[in-house]
Amino acid sequence: MTTPSPQSIRPDTQAVAENVRAALAEDVGSGDITAALIPAGETATARVITREAGVLCGRPWVDQVFHALDPAVTLNWRADDGASIAAGDELFTATGPARALLTGERSALNFLQLLSGTATKCQHYASLVKDTGARLLDTRTTIPGLRIAQKYAVSCGGCFNHRIGLFDAFLIKENHILAAGGIASAVAAARQSAPGKPVEVEVESLDELEQALAAGSDRVMLDNFSLEQMAAAVKLSTGRLELEASGNVTADTLRPIAETGVDYISIGALTKDCRALDLSMRLL
Repeated sequence: MTTPSPQSIRPDTQAVAENVRAALAEDVGSGDITAALIPAGETATARVITREAGVLCGRPWVDQVFHALDPAVTLNWRADDGASIAAGDELFTATGPARALLTGERSALNFLQLLSGTATKCQHYASLVKDTGARLLDTRTTIPGLRIAQKYAVSCGGCFNHRIGLFDAFLIKENHILAAGGIASAVAAARQSAPGKPVEVEVESLDELEQALAAGSDRVMLDNFSLEQMAAAVKLSTGRLELEASGNVTADTLRPIAETGVDYISIGALTKDCRALDLSMRLL
């Protein structure tokens, strides 16, 4: 049996570069005609502040935006990713060719606002269960093309990553079970096709949980269980496998779910319903 553990993804250089390349191609296109009004040799310094409290996230993407536009731009950061920031705080200054600063402003802030907003939301959710044994997981409900970025933000906010995609762990759901001929058959097929990969089974009843236990799955996802059913599931499976609660989890329902004793709670809202942090850039 392979015991799955929550991941905390770190962005690799290639993933960041691909995100930035796409963002600049979308925004700059054939060229920034407004920035071209500024003399080519003009230099400037820009200051970025936050207008609200939160958790900083997105430095690698900001660095890459300005580097891609002009390697002569230098950034001086005041805080690291994962740090708490307060309204009015200066996040960084950027010095270099004025054209590059103005061309990169929107793309850089788009990344920083989105990822800081995601990290901020995750920190809030994590604070609601910090004195319980439950860990909060994200899902694959992410903005297309920005999965690595958003999952990195989740970890900066104190939550954890579920599987990154369809390739790194099994999550056997209702339709998979039906097509495979049952939970036992599905788990056996998973063990045979990719030995060593974690196997998780989604169940909708305590009877299905018992089947997953008998089949030797590593983790079970309790789909839309009531609090009473979750507590019964914990009692039934303690020490035998990990339990993950899922389905319609909100800030209001999160604490009671954690108190049932489940190991993990997966929340699509961590990356789906995030709000961008309010940031501003001004030339000095």
